[in-house]
This record gives sequence, C-alpha cells and structure tokens, in this order.
Amino acid sequence: MSDYLVIVESPAKAKTIGKYLGKKYAVKASMGHVIDLPKSQMGVDVEQDYSPKYITIRGKGPILKELKQAAKKAKRVYLAADPDREGEAIAWHLADSLNIDKDSECRVVFNEITKQAIKDSFKHPRTINTNLVDAQQARRVLDRLVGYNISPLLWKKVKKGLSAGRVQSVAVKMIIDRENEIKAFKPEEYWSIEASMAKDSQKFEAKFMTVDGKKTELKSQEDVERVLGRIEGDQFHIDQVKKKERKRNPVVPFITSSLQQEAARKLNFRAKKTMMLAQQLYEGIDLGKSGTVGLITYMRTDSTRLSDTAKNEAKEYIETHYGKEYHHTTEAKSKQGAKTQDAHEAVRPTSVMMDPKSMKPHLSRDQYRLYKLIWERMVASQMAPAVMDTMAVDLTNNGVMFRATGSKLKFPGFMKVYIEGNDDGKEEKDRLLPDLKEGEQVISEKIDPNQHFTQPPPRYTEARLVRTMEELGIGRPSTYAPTLDTVQRRGYVALEDKRFVPTELGGIVLELIEEFFPEILNVEFTAEMESDLDSIEDGEKKWVHIIDRFYKGFEKRLKTAEEEMKEVEIKDEPAGEDCEKCGHEMVFKMGRYGKFMACSNFPNCRNTKAIVKDIGVKCPKCSEGNVVERKSKKRRIFYGCDRYPECEFISWDKPISRPCPKCESLLVEKKSKKGVHVQCTECDYKEESN
Repeated sequence: MSDYLVIVESPAKAKTIGKYLGKKYAVKASMGHVIDLPKSQMGVDVEQDYSPKYITIRGKGPILKELKQAAKKAKRVYLAADPDREGEAIAWHLADSLNIDKDSECRVVFNEITKQAIKDSFKHPRTINTNLVDAQQARRVLDRLVGYNISPLLWKKVKKGLSAGRVQSVAVKMIIDRENEIKAFKPEEYWSIEASMAKDSQKFEAKFMTVDGKKTELKSQEDVERVLGRIEGDQFHIDQVKKKERKRNPVVPFITSSLQQEAARKLNFRAKKTMMLAQQLYEGIDLGKSGTVGLITYMRTDSTRLSDTAKNEAKEYIETHYGKEYHHTTEAKSKQGAKTQDAHEAVRPTSVMMDPKSMKPHLSRDQYRLYKLIWERMVASQMAPAVMDTMAVDLTNNGVMFRATGSKLKFPGFMKVYIEGNDDGKEEKDRLLPDLKEGEQVISEKIDPNQHFTQPPPRYTEARLVRTMEELGIGRPSTYAPTLDTVQRRGYVALEDKRFVPTELGGIVLELIEEFFPEILNVEFTAEMESDLDSIEDGEKKWVHIIDRFYKGFEKRLKTAEEEMKEVEIKDEPAGEDCEKCGHEMVFKMGRYGKFMACSNFPNCRNTKAIVKDIGVKCPKCSEGNVVERKSKKRRIFYGCDRYPECEFISWDKPISRPCPKCESLLVEKKSKKGVHVQCTECDYKEESN
C-alpha cells in the first residue's frame, strides 16, 4: 500500500509523475473536473449571494468513489492539478469531496513535468489559494448568468440550439464589424513609379520619392504624367549615399496567444489543435530508455519570463553549437501588461539539450513540428541580434528624386535559428545594390508607373483574431481556443480560405443581443470584467460584489427583453427547382454553416443539397457539365462537375475558361504566398503572379 496519494487531471500526467515519485506515492487521475455546475439548470442562487449549486458531473461518480477509497487508505493526499485558476478550482472541489482540510498544505504545483521540478514541488506544498478559486468561480457564475438567461430567450425567439456567451459574443461582433467595414470600404486610386537603373552592367531598382524636395502624392495618372514630364533624358545624378548598420533584435519566448498565432502562420494549425498538442508535450512523452518526460513547460501563460536555469542552459547550448558571439548580451524585451501573471514562465522546452532532432523519433509529425517551433523560439530569444548593412541612395533628375534601398545580412545572430512569421507570409531578403558613390551618374533603363487601389481591412484569421482579442484585453490564455471553437460550432461564423466570415444566423443573433444587452458586446466592459477577475485573484476585490454589480443592471435588461424581444422567423426561401427524389419544391434553409437546399416535403423526404456556384467553365473531363464551386465537410472550397456522380471531375485549384496556349489542356489558378498565378495542369506553361 502506498503512503501518499497524488491526484492529477489526466492519466498521461499521472503516468509521468508516478515514475518520478516512486513506490510510496500512488498517482491517480480525476479526468478533469469531477464537480461542477449542473448542465440542466443555471445552478446559481441569485437570492443567496449568487451561491453556486455544485453537483458530481454525470459519469464521474465511479471516479470520485475510487478517489475517496484511495484517500481513506493514504497517510496524506496531495492535489496536483494544473497551476492556474482552473486547476485550483479542481483541487478545491476535490478537497471538499475527499474531506481534506483546505487549510492544510495539500496543494502541489509545478510549471514543468520533469524529475527535478516534481521533486522540488513536493518539498514545498502549500494551502489551496482561495483567491484563485474565487476568480474561477466568479467567471463560471458570470458566464452562467449570461448564458443560461439569454440562451433560452434565443431558443424562444429565433431557434433552438443557440447560445450567447460573454466572450464569444464579443468575438462574433468583431468578425461581423470587420465584414461590415469590408462591405462599406470604398477603394481609392493611387500610383507608384518604379525605375530600373543601371551602373555599368549592374542593375537595381529605385522608387519615386519627391519633386523639388517635397513629397508628391500620386492620386491619378495626371499626377504621374506631371512627374514624368519633369524628367529630362535617362541620366540620374547620385546626390546622397547613406550607409549604416541596423540591428534586428530577437523576439521573446512564446506565451499562449503568440504560440497559437505562430502555429497558425507557420504550421497551419488551428488554435484548438495547437493547445491539444501542447498539452501532450507538457504532460509527457515516452523517450524510451529515458522514460516519460514532459518536453515543454505549462502552455497556458501570459508571461515571457525564463528561469535562470533555462537561461544558463540556453547559453551553454548556443555557445557550444554556434559560438560565443551568438549568445546575447542584453535581454530581449517584451511588452507585458500590468496584469500579466508572472508566476509562470514562458512556454519553453523543459531542457534545451533535448533538441528537436534528437526528439523526432519519439514524436508524431505534428508533435515534432510544434516542439521544434517552441524550441527554436526559446533558443533564438537568448541569441544575439542580427546585424544588417543597409544602404539608401538618392538619385535625381531635374528635381525628381528616386530612392534605392539595399540591405545585406552581415551577422545572422538569432536568425540562424528562427525568424518570426507574419500574416502576409513575406520574408525579408537581401536586396543588394552595386557600389554607388555620391556625384556619380547612373542610367534609367525603364520607368514604370503602376496603378493601385487601397484595399479593405482583411478578414480575421484565427491568429489575427487571437492577437486582437489579446490586445483588447478580451479573454485570457485558456479561453481563446474554446471561444473560437464555440462560435463556429454554433454556426455564427464559418471559415473560408482560413478566414472568418459571419453567417446570416450570426448576424441575427448579434442584432438581438446588441439591442437588448449592449454591455455584453461592449469591448471595454468585457476587458474591464477580465481585469476585475484578475483583481479577485489578487485578493483586491470580492467576487460576490463584482457579480452583484453586473447582475443588477443585467436583470433589468433581461425583463425588458422577455417582454419586448420579437420572434424572428427564418423563413424558407424557394430555391427555384424541384426535388429530384420526390418532385416537391426545394427550399433554402438556414443551417449551422449558413444556407443549404432541402426538400419542402420534410420529414417525408430528407433530400438536401449544398448550394453550388457555377464558375462559367465547361467540365474538362466530360465536356457536358459545368464546373461548380463546392465546399468540403471541413469548409474548404473545391471545384467539381455539376453532373457528379456521373462525372467525377474534381480540382482544389480554380479552373479558368481559356485553354493552355501551349498544349490546349486545363488552366487553373494556383495560390501561393506571392499571390495568384495561372498554370497548366499538364505542361510547364505558367503565367506571372498578379
């Protein structure tokens, strides 16, 4: 019989920790929460200081019974749930259920699952932090008061299955507001002028800057012609050459939000997938002879801090593998908010010495890719800045000035290991200029004016939405992934080309919430509420006071909404065709991901069809059907013949109507980081990107 019982959340975590603690410790998993608010009712007594009604979660009875039996036999019980509000709440509920004195030193926390970290944490157990528990309880109660009061209203007034959450509603509003900005956007014309210059046989590019030393806006072709009319001949005089050294500093290690953003950019991972993989890396990976080891520190954090041990280990690795000059002399700086919870470290490898190459045989492909990203980011944060030699050359002709810029990587520094991604996918490359000197003459071989139009703001990607929510103070590290998942499951938004678009249903629900519960959609209100939750955690405010202040106004709005909110009937629209199975009229219906076609004879006939878009191209396979745009189950756009299943033509790339001029085969549009280009599906014919 074991002397001590340790309770964690997951079997994987239990397995890893059990190997470190030895035979005297029995490590069991609670499988997450065992006690929670009931699903079938709100479970909050607003008349009794918002007292929550906790019950054993359905299906968790046997687990709780087993834990109670094990606790009775043990000399001492340690509660080792994750080191955050959620984990503290799990520990608090377990202590209550197992009759453990909450004032006893029964709580054990660790930021990484390594042998040393685990053994150190058990030397310093502490009492349960009731402030953390209160902060978590306040969030749960607040979300219940919002969700379990507004959702039934939406079921009654719109349709069943809808919900309205505090953070998710703001996320939907942000997506809809962006879509409205795009629709209202009016493009404005502007021009640029680029010149192809040459000195001897060396060519370089220059851009128009000023006329007679004054910045000149090019809003029309007439503006361009006035500038070009000033240029005399093809000789340009070099007025000024500026050479200087520019340093580029490394970025800080990952926090939860930056990890989700970078995994989306570089690995094409959804936020939910990133957190699932990070959880696996944190809880432990079987390394064969070395046993099961946690490869990264806790992945829910908003701190960029690194321990001295981690810094020293990184220094040793960098100096050994790259040289002393590659280790930094000053710390990479980060902009951390006033409420950053610095108790945790950044997301980092538990040991830099476990490099991705040596870990690869023990990891799945996606685990390896995420681990490599985390490892490289942390190592790069401890490396020296990159050094660029830059050159700016001003060239004039009759008062018209063009500027050529060039850069060359002088010392790679941190860039030898890692370069941060960006949303447009462009990478900084060397742009070399010839050896130019002041007073010299160069020849302009070609001057090209280019017409442009301003572009609307882009739709949100998952990465961009997470970053914006973080900047506005909406949600916290643990909430981003589930929030984005919920708004898609409810059918309020959909992903198209990896960008969020609102559905008609999302617009209807948002309009009702905006009319009757404007504070729920107020970004400042939501951010202030997050700040209040942090204050509860810090012991500065009482959770009941925060909830009461919110609920008094909310309750009045709720009564008004129940009386005045009108029912919204989402009518079926005729689709203009008959059902091929029973002959009744087909209609457009509203579903989770927007509209679809269904038979009006439902439920007698359950025929449904996706709404397809004819792109005006004859099917290249059967020559009888037309190519239509469809969507896969994962919402990815593809193209197929409208005679399917008779004709099985399919293409992920958009076909175009004209044939290949070289071999007469199908031409398609191919998307890449540089833009969209046209290429043949059979031969090597290709057209330049536009």
